[in-house]
Amino acid sequence: MPRLKYASILRVLLILGLFCVWVQIMLSATNGALDKDGDNILADILQTNLTNNEEPFTEELMNSNETSEQVLALVPPELHKYLTVHPRNSSANATERYSPKNVSDILRAVQRVNGAQTIYNEDLFGPVQNDTIIIAIQVHTRLTYLRHLIVSLAQAKDIDRTLLIFSHDYYDEEINNLVRSIDFTKVMQIFYPYSVQTHPLEFPGMDPNDCPRDAKLEQALKLKCNNALHPDLHGHYREAKYAQTKHHWWWKANRIFNQLQCTASHTGMVVFLEEDHYVAEDFIHILSLLRTTADKTCPQCEILCLGTYLKTYQYHSTSDKRKKHLTLNYIQQVRAISEERRKRQHDTQTWNYQVYPNLYANTQKVEITPWHSSMHNMGMVFNRTVWTNILELQEQFCAYDDYNWDYSLLHLSQNRPGREKFKVILCKGPRVFHIGECGFHHKKSNCNASTVISKVQKLLQDAKSYLFPARVTATISAGGAKHNKKLIKGNGGWGDLRDQELCTNMTRVERQMRKYIYYT
Repeated sequence: MPRLKYASILRVLLILGLFCVWVQIMLSATNGALDKDGDNILADILQTNLTNNEEPFTEELMNSNETSEQVLALVPPELHKYLTVHPRNSSANATERYSPKNVSDILRAVQRVNGAQTIYNEDLFGPVQNDTIIIAIQVHTRLTYLRHLIVSLAQAKDIDRTLLIFSHDYYDEEINNLVRSIDFTKVMQIFYPYSVQTHPLEFPGMDPNDCPRDAKLEQALKLKCNNALHPDLHGHYREAKYAQTKHHWWWKANRIFNQLQCTASHTGMVVFLEEDHYVAEDFIHILSLLRTTADKTCPQCEILCLGTYLKTYQYHSTSDKRKKHLTLNYIQQVRAISEERRKRQHDTQTWNYQVYPNLYANTQKVEITPWHSSMHNMGMVFNRTVWTNILELQEQFCAYDDYNWDYSLLHLSQNRPGREKFKVILCKGPRVFHIGECGFHHKKSNCNASTVISKVQKLLQDAKSYLFPARVTATISAGGAKHNKKLIKGNGGWGDLRDQELCTNMTRVERQMRKYIYYT
């Protein structure tokens, strides 16, 4: 018996020893596989997260190589400074940036900057004139895109004759330092003072007693939450981050036209851009041609438009294809290139920027058509006269149940008493492009800013010989079905009476005297 007992113990010890050796071998193999195939495994994890409708880990992970060598190769070396990421901030490559701040300090800084109305580089480029082109740029937190927008602006001809006004709804020192480093034209910063950042626990931010977005009316009444009686037209309650965009746009326009001292007598054009736009080097030249053409051909055209959301402008080198497409009107051209794109069966998340014939040429075509929000809101341009007409209908703008500023303008356009809809004159070969694949409304798994930016750069490089046309020719279009479809109701998100009241009150702020603050 003792022998059998000892034999059993030895067998158990032997089995345990072999098991330990096997575990050690497996661990070594696993570590080696992780080292070798880390990228593939990470991709699988990301895909699993997306399949389960989870957000990818961070914006930084998706955008770990924002400024690629391909992008830098098409940027003049002297402008690389605007793309420089400071090593101390590992998240600087992310398209969106958030960091904890002291709210009281931010509010004081916002009040100080808005009160000062400082114009940087005014000593180098002279004061703002009544006809100076003002470029108003709405900025949130997408630093990567903002860098490239600034690079594109720096390369634009006659940019030194403009005033760039950066309108922020998020206070961030790295963004501020980037903007204040601009040395190619006059620059001003303004800060939306009612932001979610500066009001994190109260309206216009999210008050703890605000109704949950998807709460039913009966539930909201039981909760006695704020504005329970006023959900939007779809039965939802407000979300501060979405409401803020319309508030910011409306405040920015009011601020520029009605409150800044440098624009008190301004009668020139104001170009509306956003942080994720990219401009061609001749956009100011084209703007001048559009204005001249509108004055001669379409005095009733109130809005100019430099951009479009079409992503295929294919330049055909073969004469047969060129002749074929030159016989088509613009709508047919759009349909033709859309059909070609479908036939090529590109991934729906791949952007296909290409140059199209007849859009860029010595004599380029522009179109006069009814203004439509989703087609003509990028690179939109108008002056004080148009703003005055919009302001006359401010109550309609502020009461319309849609959190989008552009659809709210479309509502005004379609309901102007005794007047036609806004007319727009636009260039078919766009000079403003949308590069914002990542961020506020876009959360794609393959979200990489460099991919889109490099394609826009390549497009403009291909079209370089067609930029700066001597003249443009205008065609009048009644617009398609989408242009003329009457808005029945808005997209919602704007049923809260507090949003409507805040919007209306923004037009009542007096013009502020300019103060000078000298920075050491």
